[in-house]
Amino acid sequence: MALLDLDPSVVATARELAARAAEPVVSLAKAHTTVAVERATLRLAGITGADSTHRAGDVPWVNRVIDTVREQCGLEHGVVLPAFHALREHNLGTLTELAEATAAGQIQFRIPTGKDLTAARKASTSAVSKGLKSVDRNRAQRDKLITKWGDPAQRPWIYLIVATGDIDEDVVQAQNAARAGADIIAVIRSTGQSLLDYVPEGATHHGFAGTYATQENFRIMRAALDDVSKEVGRYVRLTNYASGLCMPEIAVLAGLQRLDMMLNDSMYGILFRDINPIRTFVDQRFSRQVHARAGIIINTGEDNYLTTADAVDAAHTVTVSQLLNEHFAHEAGLPDHLLGLGHAFEINPKVPDSFRLELAHALLARELFPDAPLKWMPPTKHMTGDVFDGYLLDGFFNLAGVLTGQSILLVGMMTEAVVTPFLSDRDLALKNVRYVLNAAGSLAEDFRPAPDGLIVKRAHQVLGEAVGLLERIVDDGLLNAIADGTFGLMKRPAHKGKGADGVVEKAPEYFNPASEMLEAQSG
Repeated sequence: MALLDLDPSVVATARELAARAAEPVVSLAKAHTTVAVERATLRLAGITGADSTHRAGDVPWVNRVIDTVREQCGLEHGVVLPAFHALREHNLGTLTELAEATAAGQIQFRIPTGKDLTAARKASTSAVSKGLKSVDRNRAQRDKLITKWGDPAQRPWIYLIVATGDIDEDVVQAQNAARAGADIIAVIRSTGQSLLDYVPEGATHHGFAGTYATQENFRIMRAALDDVSKEVGRYVRLTNYASGLCMPEIAVLAGLQRLDMMLNDSMYGILFRDINPIRTFVDQRFSRQVHARAGIIINTGEDNYLTTADAVDAAHTVTVSQLLNEHFAHEAGLPDHLLGLGHAFEINPKVPDSFRLELAHALLARELFPDAPLKWMPPTKHMTGDVFDGYLLDGFFNLAGVLTGQSILLVGMMTEAVVTPFLSDRDLALKNVRYVLNAAGSLAEDFRPAPDGLIVKRAHQVLGEAVGLLERIVDDGLLNAIADGTFGLMKRPAHKGKGADGVVEKAPEYFNPASEMLEAQSG
């Protein structure tokens, strides 16, 4: 599909500018680690479980080890050297045993030298390698099951959210949604989990407007969707959120439990959760390397900008963010077919020609990123609570998705801004999608916007504005652009934000076998 006659030289300039804008941030990410990256590494190495004796509630064993290592000898050299040296020094069998001894005050961590250093490097590399091999097996198993059960016959894939707070109830809703036509089930996270600097343990039944992302909840839902996949005769994909203060850990857990998609944006946590920018860029690079290894499709979050900024005036900021997300993803080893760039149908329906403008923006994304599985988000900002208007607006959204060749279509709910959707709401919303997809068929084959019409002119205008903004960002620096409120009108200075105290500059002798193996893969 090439309907907009975009100037290849302008497109090339946009990508070149995005790479130049991203380069200093990539260098910064390579020079630092975080507590979350180190925890993710120990999770790959096999640590599991939590300290249930703590007066403030369960504390994951991995947090116990990381916090103690940092207190006693710092994390500048990474966690695996002192941890695996202590494991050998105290003749302990597992990292979980090490964590228990740490909590009991029996371990004094130090950076090993000489033969002890060599032994710690060898042991940690072996342990992390086993974790990555488990991720590899899950990727191979996904491919096997897709071959066995089949992929959805149509595009876009139909993406539907469940969010009850109780993993067992989520299973009921997810399986029913798959039977009703959903191809992807997203288990939205409990409100505020992105600000927790630890990953809860076990199955959970008490989330708020969502269900906690835990390894056990991932396992339960994956097993449930495998059951229903066999029943409906197509592989149903599972999505969760690798974002927030535990982004790298949740990426690892997703790889270990065969999730298929993860929300993972380079700037969302900075802008909408006030997480420290440097922390976020370090964490997102590692998490994307894990996603690349696991074959997980990431979903970026540009749609969120249009909930705080005007969808017409700020359209070019979405394009800029998509180009930046593309570069950050490629640099971390993610190929185009795993790059679910986000955009949204959020123009005020009262704006004249709003539907034509939506088509222009959606076509621009499609033509700029022809090989990416674009994720098209439904209207939320201008859903008024009138379910009839909402149902119609969602129908127009679905039609725009068909006309512009979107890859992943998130099902819009007519009860948006009214209630958490019921099963009946989801069923009606899926009927809306099925009707439009069936009635429109291959209508995209017949859709040809006029070369000198509003749609084509608007797309060229947005791309030109994106290039202008990227030129400014290259001059001023991406971190300064974020601090100035360029994206989503959110101002986030580089030295502020939650989790800043979890960022550590690497020493010259820093060692992390997970980073080394993932770096070799991305290279």
